[in-house]
Amino acid sequence: MTALIEARGVSLAFGETPALRGASLSVDAGEVLAIMGPSGSGKSTLLHCLAGILTPDSGEVHFDGQRIDDLNEAGRSALRRDRFGFVFQFGQLVPELTAEENVALPLLLSGTKRAAALAEARPWFARLGLDGMEQRRSGELSGGQAQRVALARGLVARPRVLFADEPTGALDSLTGEQVMELMVASAREQGTTVILVTHEPRVASYADRQAMVRDGRATELAPAPSAGGAAERIAS
Repeated sequence: MTALIEARGVSLAFGETPALRGASLSVDAGEVLAIMGPSGSGKSTLLHCLAGILTPDSGEVHFDGQRIDDLNEAGRSALRRDRFGFVFQFGQLVPELTAEENVALPLLLSGTKRAAALAEARPWFARLGLDGMEQRRSGELSGGQAQRVALARGLVARPRVLFADEPTGALDSLTGEQVMELMVASAREQGTTVILVTHEPRVASYADRQAMVRDGRATELAPAPSAGGAAERIAS
């Protein structure tokens, strides 16, 4: 299959500190990929390069057949707004907005009229077990509820790719599993590719495939066709 999104020999340093050293990674359409690695390994930096949040010093990032690392900031912003969705560790809901306004936010930013955006947002509350919480603000939600609102916000615009950076990192294990089950089921239902960063093997087990980042390089782990385990192929 042709990869939907791909990093090719990506390197990036923050000052004198290298974060990525020629990392390469490819993700197919509809796949759920977990990027794992120890703290400081470069896994979140790689995610941010794939999402067009950071621009690598060298190497290339491609999405849907187009090179995106050489786009200007306006082009990358449009890509993040229109084609990508995001879920972060602490949800990052806008505290001044209600839960349904938070979910509708990507649609509003893309120019959808308010009434239509809210109409698209509301069905997500029943879907994610949040009935009756549409008018609550972030301070009135538990951590798990807030993260489900953040998940709905990430998926409401039907993005091609959902990027999730430690989506369960601030949750207890049971709530984290509930969020992962909802994330994977919802993404598969609408054909969204998921790239998530985690340090937890239990969270990574929800993915179709895993990639390990160490010292700024990526090693992809694919299910072995016969044994059902993980067979390594070096991608850097």
